[in-house]
Amino acid sequence: MVRRDVWDYDLGAQATLIDFPSGRGSVPALILPSKQGDIYVLDRRTGRPLFPVQERAAPRTGVEPQLRSPTQPSSTYHTLAFPQLTEADMWGMSPIDQMICRIQFRRAEYRGMYTPPTADKRFIEYPGYNGGTDWGGIAVDPVHGVIVANYNNMPNYNRLVPRQEAERLGFPVPRSEARGGDMGEAGHGSRDPQKGTPYAIAVNPGWRLPLTGLLCKRPPYGGIRAIDLRTGRTIWDRAFGTARRNGPWGIASMLPLTIGTPNNGGAVVTAGGLVFIAAATDNLIRAINLKTGKTVWQDTLPAGGQATPMVYEINGKQYLVIMAGGHHFMETPIGDALVAYALPD
Repeated sequence: MVRRDVWDYDLGAQATLIDFPSGRGSVPALILPSKQGDIYVLDRRTGRPLFPVQERAAPRTGVEPQLRSPTQPSSTYHTLAFPQLTEADMWGMSPIDQMICRIQFRRAEYRGMYTPPTADKRFIEYPGYNGGTDWGGIAVDPVHGVIVANYNNMPNYNRLVPRQEAERLGFPVPRSEARGGDMGEAGHGSRDPQKGTPYAIAVNPGWRLPLTGLLCKRPPYGGIRAIDLRTGRTIWDRAFGTARRNGPWGIASMLPLTIGTPNNGGAVVTAGGLVFIAAATDNLIRAINLKTGKTVWQDTLPAGGQATPMVYEINGKQYLVIMAGGHHFMETPIGDALVAYALPD
């Protein structure tokens, strides 16, 4: 839900159709999470929100400010978004890394969510275009009245590039060349020529440091949360994903420390109160206790699990299946494995 989108805040998640509990009986509804972190609950017969949607003021600065909307919608039901970034959120493997990130923060344009794009300096997009919630959506347990939502918590560090400058710098460039830095500047990123417009764009997704490739924002970078379906209140919330496949210079640390990693792919909830989910960049598939949020089982997939698992039953036996295909953007191993598990009797 966004007006005059210049942040790639499309609705990447699937809508979930449920009968929403209310004081006047159940209402045919759909629940839709957004990249900004807001969760919308709509009457699917009329499209009207079941919880108020407020208008929040949005900055009108940067390039072509007259084209920016003065307000943006915001759901009052629930948000997965975190408070605005501050310089204190800058992080690094060493004091030098942190200093570089703090300098970059001070030099950038940042006015909170919906900071308009700028061409004279970098602008911070937070959350980045991977969410919040991107593909995978949410899972709902209608019996216990719980929503399970995994989410990302990462910024982008971007700049619009005037057309003449983009042509001088050779936009576009092959992906293999763009990964080491954009326009000769520090940090992993990508260049999009945006042909037919006055500007190209240089994107540093996740806001990475030069050389090491580590992220400027402190962890966690992703989480998973249980939400009361009726009220929208948080039941539990935790960092999601370990550092075992992440590290400086792209070298896996193999450390099983829960730092909260970027994640894409949804969850499935069973009648027995288990949440099955992969999604994170550590290539693990997990079973999480719906009531407590604690991991009760996990296994290593042969490739990235950026997909939503499926649970089904045959002849009284329950099975769990997930496609382990990986994803280039998530930088997980690519594969073509369809992995199946049989649940104990």
